[in-house]
Amino acid sequence: MTVLTRWDPYREFSSVQDRLNRLFNASFSEGRDESLATSSFAPAVDVYEDEHDVTLKIEVPGIDEKDIDVRIENNTLTVHGERKFEKEEKEENYRRIERQYGSFTRTFTLPNTVDTESVSANYEKGVLKVKLAKKAEAKPKQIKVNVGGEKTLEGKPQPKSTSQAA
Repeated sequence: MTVLTRWDPYREFSSVQDRLNRLFNASFSEGRDESLATSSFAPAVDVYEDEHDVTLKIEVPGIDEKDIDVRIENNTLTVHGERKFEKEEKEENYRRIERQYGSFTRTFTLPNTVDTESVSANYEKGVLKVKLAKKAEAKPKQIKVNVGGEKTLEGKPQPKSTSQAA
């Protein structure tokens, strides 16, 4: 099975930019709490399609389901959420912070084959799974192919024409 992966040449630049922003914010801001909580990120998303559904799997570990908002408007799916910095530990005790905190928004333009009235979202083990059902007319239809000289009309066999040579 061939898997297509969307290549984004700027993905690494975004990661480097986020790291540099965090470095400068930590160095130059007076309140370090603010610098830790104000970054934004884009969670990884897998999109796949079968004959019945288009499914998105979005990695959002550590985010409460109440902090995730899924909306469809004008054939656009928008997923918004926020990973909040836990205040349990004092900031001075951290030696390294690599997890990204803050809010994120991902938007997807939906194909015309998707039924926007039939959408479900499930959050389990840090993965948000959004299932978008396809419209009935967009689902593939199987057409029976008859073999031989027999023709059918509405499922009823037609009598073979009899022609006699004189």
